[in-house]
Amino acid sequence: MVQLHVKCGDESQFLLETTCGISMEDLTQQVTRIYNSRLKVQRICSEMEELAEHGVFLPPNMQGLTDEQIEDLKLKDEWADKCLPSGGSVFKKDEIGRRNGHAPNEKMKEVLKKTVEEAKAQISKVLFYLKYQKQVQANICVNMEMVKDALDQLRGAVMIVYPMGLPPHDPIRMEFEDKEDLSGTHAGLEVIEESEAQLWWAAKELKRTNKLSDFVGKNEKTKIIVKIQKKGQGAPSREPVISNEEQKQMMLYYHRKQEELKKLEENDDDSYLNSEWADSHALKRQFHGVKDIKWGPR
Repeated sequence: MVQLHVKCGDESQFLLETTCGISMEDLTQQVTRIYNSRLKVQRICSEMEELAEHGVFLPPNMQGLTDEQIEDLKLKDEWADKCLPSGGSVFKKDEIGRRNGHAPNEKMKEVLKKTVEEAKAQISKVLFYLKYQKQVQANICVNMEMVKDALDQLRGAVMIVYPMGLPPHDPIRMEFEDKEDLSGTHAGLEVIEESEAQLWWAAKELKRTNKLSDFVGKNEKTKIIVKIQKKGQGAPSREPVISNEEQKQMMLYYHRKQEELKKLEENDDDSYLNSEWADSHALKRQFHGVKDIKWGPR
């Protein structure tokens, strides 16, 4: 199986196994789906952390308003009594004003947080710099089944804590139902549509009309680094000759060498040659009886 190390920019994303005979059209779609699905998991994890702390989302017309403004406008959250967490709620005001503040109790909160951590550990990139980077080094490949499994775990945890469901305007529910609106957000800029996706390798675009074998040959043990990006962005930057980790190790090695040379220079003092024990003629003078002769007056 050909192993692809997928990157976006200079950041590692995931490893993927495929075959030389796959068409670039199918491969591009497969890489893009996994990439976008992982972004979805990250967005849901982020919102579930807020759900565990401050409860469900307020209606759009109440978000960002103070309690006085809500009272003056006579607004009411119709979903507050319908979408209650299992086991009762604990009030914790959301200072941003996005959520209603009726958070789950400690036991239910732990269910949400533990599930989020497990999903991140499986495919996430936030802990990507820590946890998932280790997965890349350990040659653990990702596929759509793993991403779907993470989504199912998150969905199950929400159903346990909120058996009556979430409001239709809650971003977590909208993500699960594929109704999320990311227009005008940074998260929307990260998403790459399948029709706009491009894969690059060795400063060459892997055109969809070809097969993977047209670029890398027919050796099924090939390992390459491919970069995903949107059309019209030009060729991505080339991979550095040495990785950041290798550069750190080299700098550490040369630093240690310099420290060793400094110590050798400090130890190169020859003043000890004037000491009595270092006199090479001391034994000869002792046999001749001329040891400890002093020429001055006593």
